Amino acid sequence: MATPAPPPPALPAPATPAAPAAFDAAPLRRAARWRAGEYAFWLLPVVAYFAFPDDLALVSQVVIMALFVLSLDLVLGYAGIVSLGHAAFFGLGAYAAGLMAQAGWGDPTLGLAGAALLAAAAGFATSFLVLRGADLTRLMVTLGVASMLFVTANKLTPLTGGLDGLQGVAVQPLLGRFPFDLYGRTAYVYCVVVLFALFWVARRIVHSPFGLSLHGIRQNALRMPALGTPVHARLVAVYTLGAAYAGVAGALLTQTTQFVSIDVLSFSRSAEVLLILVLGGTGSLYGALLGAIAYMTVHHLLSGVNPQYWQFWLGLVLIGVVLFARDGLMGALRAADAAARRRRPGRAP
Repeated sequence: MATPAPPPPALPAPATPAAPAAFDAAPLRRAARWRAGEYAFWLLPVVAYFAFPDDLALVSQVVIMALFVLSLDLVLGYAGIVSLGHAAFFGLGAYAAGLMAQAGWGDPTLGLAGAALLAAAAGFATSFLVLRGADLTRLMVTLGVASMLFVTANKLTPLTGGLDGLQGVAVQPLLGRFPFDLYGRTAYVYCVVVLFALFWVARRIVHSPFGLSLHGIRQNALRMPALGTPVHARLVAVYTLGAAYAGVAGALLTQTTQFVSIDVLSFSRSAEVLLILVLGGTGSLYGALLGAIAYMTVHHLLSGVNPQYWQFWLGLVLIGVVLFARDGLMGALRAADAAARRRRPGRAP
């Protein structure tokens, strides 16, 4: 009798595809925690309110500039989009708030909202042009957009006042109860509250997966699509957000001064905010605030000491920062903190 053939060997079971690793949000949560130094920093506006009661109008300008620089930091510091025309959105917000106040559109917060929406719409519309090219192309496109808006504002004299500026801006009391006094108390508290609220939102964004993807795009935009990141959509979103922040800063300037100069759309305004951001340090949020405080303070002191040649001394200060703090003031603080940690007892030198 024939021997039966052995059964065929069993085929190995198909391998089960490994489940994708879950995203670990713990590092982001740790980075998003507020630290003692941050609480101390945000006590400074409270101290300034009581320490400089006669200079609150000037300090309000520092706060507004800090918000303007913060808006550029979102665009340049985190997304790597270079811009020489960021004043376009600042100026749009300033004119929007001024025209709404002239039309009697109620509370100043409505002017902030209108300015943010108009600037965000302009940022979204121009982002598709700005993001088409590389850094040099983006510089030229942003500069061209700002120049076109400057010329347009100069030509629309019945609407914008042209070179004479938008005058007769009467801002109603804040929330219907707090008028803008000559000492600038209401304006100062208003600006600080808006700055803190928008800073808190920006801080949450940069310490989120969205902010992490922006960091990756800035480091290497060509590899991020392999991770499933919609690079262009993320850049459009952050550019629109930065434009909205700049529009709010421009609206605050209009509401606190009750005047709009065509200078809000000038190239010098865009160059100044870029300079302040480099001075403070890009990609840190607090660098934008420190840069605005340092620049405006030095500018005020030097112009008072030497009204004719203050720009020369300011240039020397900026050159010194570039030479000895290449990552800006925030980089210098980080380096000093790292050096202090190394010198603690029990650590190797």
